[in-house]
Amino acid sequence: MFDQLRLCFGLVVRLFRSRESLLVENLALRQQLAVFKRTHRRPRLAALDKLFWVALRRFWSSWKNALIVVTPDTVIRWHRAGFQLYWRLLSRARKPLGRRPISKEIRELIFQMVAENPTWREPRIHGELVMLGFEVSERSVARWMRHAPRSPESAQRWLTFLRNHREALAAMDFFSVPTITFGVLYCFFVLGHDRRRILHFNVTRHPTSAWIVQQLRETFPYESPAKFLLLDHDSKYGTEVPVAIRTMGITAVRTAVGCPWQNGVAERWVGSCRRELLDHVIAISESHLKRLLAGYVDYYHHDRTHCGLQKQTPEKRPRCSARGPVVAWPRVGGLHHRYERAA
Repeated sequence: MFDQLRLCFGLVVRLFRSRESLLVENLALRQQLAVFKRTHRRPRLAALDKLFWVALRRFWSSWKNALIVVTPDTVIRWHRAGFQLYWRLLSRARKPLGRRPISKEIRELIFQMVAENPTWREPRIHGELVMLGFEVSERSVARWMRHAPRSPESAQRWLTFLRNHREALAAMDFFSVPTITFGVLYCFFVLGHDRRRILHFNVTRHPTSAWIVQQLRETFPYESPAKFLLLDHDSKYGTEVPVAIRTMGITAVRTAVGCPWQNGVAERWVGSCRRELLDHVIAISESHLKRLLAGYVDYYHHDRTHCGLQKQTPEKRPRCSARGPVVAWPRVGGLHHRYERAA
């Protein structure tokens, strides 16, 4: 504060001095500032120093020529920061305008009504809120309805369907495998939901609807135990595959577009096959890949335990009752092992 008073006093004294004296004094001050700038690090300016240069910028057009301590861009940045601070304080001091914010109680009521009444729209929910004595616009109700938590009802219905029809449900799908020559092989499989068994699989380079129909005939040569067959909207199925499924006495259940989780058991098997086999080998040909998959399917059925089957295998692997030493049997070319106790 004392420095600022001394600066103001010096300014008043200089108003009564001659022009030549002021020029010489300015020259001497500039020389001292140059020496100071060479011998000291850049000084830290206080808030009043910044305010002084911001105010001087408004009233003196040649302020840039006299500025040595900082750059002109710094002063402009100070001015913008002061502008933001000014309007921020002003907006806080004034009485808030516009509509009143929606209270938490009203938001929770909107979310509750949306969850409990999925067929209700904005006018119905707004009418219920008016009947309860709340003052809120229909437009605000519509805006908060878009932020309501997504109801798990559709996913719950689909999960209930899968659980209730597990014994009579099968799923089919494709997945691709790159070859050593940068080609692509397509693996087709049909999986039963009851014990996670692979009912059939095959490999081809050119999957067609006729080829898929033949695979289904090999999967269900006689009366099929499966009553429902899950499949997606793959273009390879065409119109022939759904017709063939109906002629076998099976109901084709199409999953929604872009919803692979609706065929989650098949997708999980594809993931297991990739992580436990295909990520560790390079397919050479159709016969080579078919042999690898046959070994993995045998391991999958008889040796690999499943969380969805209470840590059992699809073929119900017996528990070891002996107390002898543990023996490891290699499976899938040594990628996996089965452990048993020797008698």
